[in-house]
Amino acid sequence: MDTLLRDVDDFSAGYLMGLLAGEAHFGGDQKQPQITLRMHVRHEGIFRWLVWRFPGGSLYGPYHHAGRDYYQWMARGPYLRRAVVPFLAQHREWLDGPAGERFDAMCETYAIEVFTRPRLAPANVTVRPGSAPSGPMPAIPARTRRRRGVGGVTEAD
Repeated sequence: MDTLLRDVDDFSAGYLMGLLAGEAHFGGDQKQPQITLRMHVRHEGIFRWLVWRFPGGSLYGPYHHAGRDYYQWMARGPYLRRAVVPFLAQHREWLDGPAGERFDAMCETYAIEVFTRPRLAPANVTVRPGSAPSGPMPAIPARTRRRRGVGGVTEAD
């Protein structure tokens, strides 16, 4: 993973994985792969943290286009191949099905060799029995579509 992503604590790793799983585009421009994270300008603080914690990526914006106001953070080039992809591969089980499939497709499309480094033992972590769930994550119900109710109240189908 080289020195581009050194000493990433568990919180930062989990937060980045959550952002990428929920909001990122794994793809490219047909010449080189890239991971793009695009969110509204009201999330500027998250982007500033991301640039501080993962300085190999690039922050662009704010953009004001088609009624949207957003920033976007991108990882590409050597930083993507030598740091971000190995990091994601190391924590692959943290990506849900759709995000993992997008990551795998990007790696396949752009012939990125996915490798991982051994994980470092977590420092000073104490887990009490029964304090963390074990086993696979529970399934999400298939019907998650929402509709507008009377008076703008949102209710589940």
